[in-house]
Amino acid sequence: MISGIHTVALTVRDQDRALEFYVGTLGLEKRRDAPFGEGRWIEVAPAGSATSIALVAGEPAPGGLGTAIRLTSPDADAVHTELRERGVDVDAEVLRMGEYAPPMFTLRDPDGNVLVVVETTQ
Repeated sequence: MISGIHTVALTVRDQDRALEFYVGTLGLEKRRDAPFGEGRWIEVAPAGSATSIALVAGEPAPGGLGTAIRLTSPDADAVHTELRERGVDVDAEVLRMGEYAPPMFTLRDPDGNVLVVVETTQ
């Protein structure tokens, strides 16, 4: 049966620009960059993560895509502040929904793809 998730894919217009954003701005590591059809197969991931994000060449959905990709951090407030200072399109503030939901916020990549950063203690 299924035992894990290896890769999730995001469609991006410009793979070089996306690679710079995910590696240079978000701090993910580049795992793979190889020829693939007319473009390249690029995978990025947080250091030590079993799951990667593939940056696939194509035309993203109009207005970006709500990817449902959740990235984690032990300090959502610090990440929110750092990304805002780097000019990333982040929510105005970190969302707090009470004691049963961790602090979280969304960000948008240069193609409008929406990702969520969720605070975790693990």
